[in-house]
Amino acid sequence: MNQELFIYDSLSREYVRFEPLHEGRVGLYVCGPTVYSDVHLGNCRTFVSFDLIYRYLRQLGFQVRYVRNITDVGHLEGDADEGEDKVSKKARLEQLEPMEIVQRYMNGFHEMMEVFNTLPPGIEPRATGHIVEQIEMVKTILANGYAYERNGSVYFNTQKLIQTHDVYGKLSGKVMDELQNESRALKKQEEKDHPADFAIWIKADERHLMHWPSPWSEGFPGWHLECSAMSTKYLGSRFDIHGGGYDLKFPHHENEIAQNIGCCGHSPAKYWLHANMLLLNGKKMSKSDGNTISPAQLFSGQSPHISKSYAPMVVRFFMLQTHYRSTLDLTDEALQAAEKGYKRLMEAVRSLRNLGTEGTRLQASLDEQIRAELDSLYTEMNDDFNSPKVLAVLFDLVTRINSFKDGHLDIQQISSQTLDRLKKETALWVYDILGLKDEEMSNGQGKQMDEIMKLLIDLRQQARARKDFALSDQIRDRLGKIKIVLKDSKEGTTWTHE
Repeated sequence: MNQELFIYDSLSREYVRFEPLHEGRVGLYVCGPTVYSDVHLGNCRTFVSFDLIYRYLRQLGFQVRYVRNITDVGHLEGDADEGEDKVSKKARLEQLEPMEIVQRYMNGFHEMMEVFNTLPPGIEPRATGHIVEQIEMVKTILANGYAYERNGSVYFNTQKLIQTHDVYGKLSGKVMDELQNESRALKKQEEKDHPADFAIWIKADERHLMHWPSPWSEGFPGWHLECSAMSTKYLGSRFDIHGGGYDLKFPHHENEIAQNIGCCGHSPAKYWLHANMLLLNGKKMSKSDGNTISPAQLFSGQSPHISKSYAPMVVRFFMLQTHYRSTLDLTDEALQAAEKGYKRLMEAVRSLRNLGTEGTRLQASLDEQIRAELDSLYTEMNDDFNSPKVLAVLFDLVTRINSFKDGHLDIQQISSQTLDRLKKETALWVYDILGLKDEEMSNGQGKQMDEIMKLLIDLRQQARARKDFALSDQIRDRLGKIKIVLKDSKEGTTWTHE
């Protein structure tokens, strides 16, 4: 089985074979949330995408150090070098300590990540816990001639970087005129040598509730500097993968590259991966025009954009149906289709557990086809983590599983070894790699329900064996009234919930 993984590197814009810097080990850094509000559904899509990537790298046998930060200071309004700190502003408006705001929304973020069944990172550093490292990085950038101090603030010298390294603007694909125009619109200019320069340390004014002493002023780190300092501390000055949302290419990731060159002499990551945007009804989400929906509204159904509530695993399944680099359009119709697909997949995995064979009428071609389909799951996933193609293969297997269950295909035509592999690898891909859970079976009630149904099916089979068809039909009909459907085949009886 070919285990070579190919990925799309956003920086080089090339589809390349993944080769870690250190054999068997992967350093993965993903930009985490700024914790001043409830996590946005678009951010959830990004973190689900990188959860998939993390899970698959581990499945390939890599020892992965996954670092995802928490931004709790320095992220100013408009992603700019002036304006109020987002956390401080929320604290001022609610008359709370900034760390109360941070704790509330960080807890909420963790709860939402658990709801979406994402694995926690190995390290989750907070910007306020790494002020010393950030001050030291500013000192080094200054000493290397890539920054200058003005009135207590320190700015990165983009023109010096352009003279020494032809990289600024390469990640975002912007030429200097575009960068200059966007920077002029976003950031204050009076203290800078050039409009594209950006702050790496900012002198605090009376509005800023969080500030620290430094050689330059009582102030706080720039938003971009935080990720450079934390990724370098935990993964080294050079690591394998830096990930984040597509919207972070400029200015955040562009400036991270600049800072790491200014401090360490090179870009921080060998590969850059970016998850694309989430749209709502074909348009970018926007609170101002009402085109927005939160995770909580999706789960409760309390939104004019949807007709009903959707379970978290249905939403995760919906996200996995689109490649992480493609835009994902959330519509009620698409969610309804995803719900049907998710339920069909879960029912097949449940049914598969009850199938058994000795392979007494072995058909070699069918046996080989199933093994080839299982092999192709890796082939598709090795194509830049292509979850839509993986799901397509899984649904081909679902069709076969249902044919075995319903008696349209003879289960005896495949070997016990192939059936055992089908059971193990289907569960592996659905639960461990795609990170889906069976909503009906993932809690204690679900497991109890499964045991109850096994008992009822056994009682019904006993009634049929003694020709008590009235009781057998009564069990079936009473279950049907609560939308539990029994399906009889020569392989036994299975149940589904409509």
